Amino acid sequence: MSITHFAFPTTFRELYDHAVQAYRAGASSSAELYDEAQTAWLAANGINAQAMFDYAEDDVSGGAPGFEHALAIETIRRDYFLNVQKGVPSTVVADPDTWAGKAEAIDGIVWLPRILPKVRAKLRGELPASMMYCCGGDRNFFRTHDILPAEFLNLAWRHFDDDDAIIAWVKARSVAV
Repeated sequence: MSITHFAFPTTFRELYDHAVQAYRAGASSSAELYDEAQTAWLAANGINAQAMFDYAEDDVSGGAPGFEHALAIETIRRDYFLNVQKGVPSTVVADPDTWAGKAEAIDGIVWLPRILPKVRAKLRGELPASMMYCCGGDRNFFRTHDILPAEFLNLAWRHFDDDDAIIAWVKARSVAV
């Protein structure tokens, strides 16, 4: 499977659909989804099979986040991987036990303290297999505040070390909802 930039969305679609079909057919882990060439293509683009498994599982079981959101999220992750990380994956795995609880809030915005370290871990490719960016809790946060999941990932990239800027942006977006 060749790696070309222009064909990224097409190949991503093929692998997304493959994951959904495999999940429907009974695949119960990311290890069951792809062959060596497909796994290599994902890795070369900063994506792991676990993310694809999570998209497939949530798509099949609940119809979300869907291909469009997955493509948008992984396009930004890919851009960060290729241009900031220079195609070198991080060796760090984030520890969700250090993240804020699900009910914690910043300025009355529930989930925001939890999603801040999570979005940065997604951007760097450091999410543990047990965590999904754009999971049900994340999607509720995004719907509540009218935020595209990929938009939030890009926001985290632009303001990587500046929680206050991200918080201010979310608060402004929330007022408009």
